[in-house]
Amino acid sequence: MPRSDSHRFISFRKTWSINDDAWFKLGQSKSLIKAISSTPLMPSYRSKIYSVNLIKGALATTAIEGNTLSEEEIALIHQGRSLSASKQYMEIEVRNVLTALNTLRDRIVIDCNTQLLNQNLIKEFHQLIGSGLGTNFAAIPGEFRRHNVTVGHVYRAPDYGEIESLINSFCEWSKTEFHYERGQTFSTAIIQAIVSHVYIAWIHPFGDGNGRTARLLEFYLLLRAGVPDIAAHILSNFYNATRSEYYRQLAETSKNGGDLTQFINYALQGFKDGLQEVFNIVNQSQIEQAWKNYVNEVFHTSVYSGKSDPVNKRRLSLILSMELENEYTLEEISETNDAIRLHYVGKSKRTLQRDIESLLDMKLISKTENDRFKANSQILTGTLPASVKGRDII
Repeated sequence: MPRSDSHRFISFRKTWSINDDAWFKLGQSKSLIKAISSTPLMPSYRSKIYSVNLIKGALATTAIEGNTLSEEEIALIHQGRSLSASKQYMEIEVRNVLTALNTLRDRIVIDCNTQLLNQNLIKEFHQLIGSGLGTNFAAIPGEFRRHNVTVGHVYRAPDYGEIESLINSFCEWSKTEFHYERGQTFSTAIIQAIVSHVYIAWIHPFGDGNGRTARLLEFYLLLRAGVPDIAAHILSNFYNATRSEYYRQLAETSKNGGDLTQFINYALQGFKDGLQEVFNIVNQSQIEQAWKNYVNEVFHTSVYSGKSDPVNKRRLSLILSMELENEYTLEEISETNDAIRLHYVGKSKRTLQRDIESLLDMKLISKTENDRFKANSQILTGTLPASVKGRDII
């Protein structure tokens, strides 16, 4: 328990309730995670999704703290490149986060090495994000603060003399309240990740880097709960995308006596929405692969395919070059990429028209009401009933 009367909201008690809407979001999230986890992906595509989300996660958690590097610059850092000297501090900050996220991912996903929350683990997280920052980091990496701090000229954190006791109490309470070692439900694990984030923000155990440490702890707990590595960054992304609301929600938790109900509802909405986005990406990759297989099958069996091998190859290349979500004019179809452009160099417009007519006969493309053409990938997924169009049915 905190020694200071001004921080009674740091109570180490269950100060939240889960309403029907929150339970529904948790149920939706669990279903989405099952769908994401059970969907087979080519290793190269999974690696690509992981890298994209890793970069977005590093951008999010550092941007919240004022780092102004772009997603493109962080991608360069991820590739091992260096930025200009004027951006060195921000580069180290981002590199630390990338290293920390990858380290914890490998530890849990590959090595199956998980721990109960403890003081040393929390200090390790802080060490990872603060390493090598020197005087630009107002803390000793991996050590609790030895002075009092006020956050944003608004929130006065607990006295530094109470930090070790508060962190130990937090870790002990986590064992009993969330009982990871005795087994957790999915819902308990997700709530623990969100609540732990807030408790680190409340206790503010370090002189600097508390937000990054809190979000890294949240990431760790989400991975430990079984959230796929390609989706474990989504809460950091959500907090960054709704930054003003994130700060407001955090501030409200201490003002309302430590009731975490609203913050949990806020976080669960972002969690569910983020999982939906990841699922859509994974599902789209499956549709694209199935479409390629289907197109190749049609070309091997269709009586409408071209009479000569070069014609077949040209038409096959043409349909596979079309992005599934795009609509094209006749002229745009022959300009989808350099390889397609070369296929039609020196050929008449009538050649392109015949190719399009053949693909229409094969039902591989369709013509829209505004005289554009698109890949007919709907043939793989069917058509939604009109009664559910535009509704969130997941």
